[in-house]
Amino acid sequence: MFPKVNIEKKLITYRDKHRTADQLLEDVQNILAENDRIREELASKISQPSTAKENDFRWDLLETDRIFHLQDIKKLCVDYRLRFLGAHFFKGEIPEEAISKIRQLEKEHDTSLEGLKIMAPAKLLKLENADDPLLFAPIGNDYYYLIHKWGNDLNPFRKWLMWPYKTFENLVFTIFLASIFLTAITPMQAFTKGEVTNTEYLLMFLFMFKAVGGTVLFYGFAKGKNFNSAIWDSRYYNG
Repeated sequence: MFPKVNIEKKLITYRDKHRTADQLLEDVQNILAENDRIREELASKISQPSTAKENDFRWDLLETDRIFHLQDIKKLCVDYRLRFLGAHFFKGEIPEEAISKIRQLEKEHDTSLEGLKIMAPAKLLKLENADDPLLFAPIGNDYYYLIHKWGNDLNPFRKWLMWPYKTFENLVFTIFLASIFLTAITPMQAFTKGEVTNTEYLLMFLFMFKAVGGTVLFYGFAKGKNFNSAIWDSRYYNG
């Protein structure tokens, strides 16, 4: 006896009592325009240098698994030859998802985030001339809050490929091993007519060590290269 209620039509009826279709469309357009304005402001703020060392976070809203100390960040940068610099150095485009997370954090904590930093390979940063970014905001006392990660993961062999550049000792040890390998595969009979002695192997090793070491040093000085521990937070290209 009683007709069924179409909740969609009922909802439309309730809505039309408060605003017309034109008013509704105008409200939505204003909201979208405001969202675009806020996103543009955030993108512009990220591209500007900032010296802020902390942000006014609400501690009860922070996720503890996203909080990292500077020492842990430095160790990762040194191991994988990454840089940890102000977000304004990033030469790629900050993804919309990262912008959304910044805006969400600012609303939740009722603050304006400053001093944002990015961890990334040097090739992704606009460095001054003298494969997965992480966006951080400083909390204070050398602690940072991870906001967003994007891009691809690092090559699984990157840590080992960058190991020789970690410290001077690592580089010398790598040159030492390379010299032994080159000495082992060198056809010694091509350099002597008689029986090859240990002395000749030693001399060949010293020659290889000098040649490899000289090549590495020449390349390093020519390119202005430095060790991972010295360039992890350097803003300069040479490194």
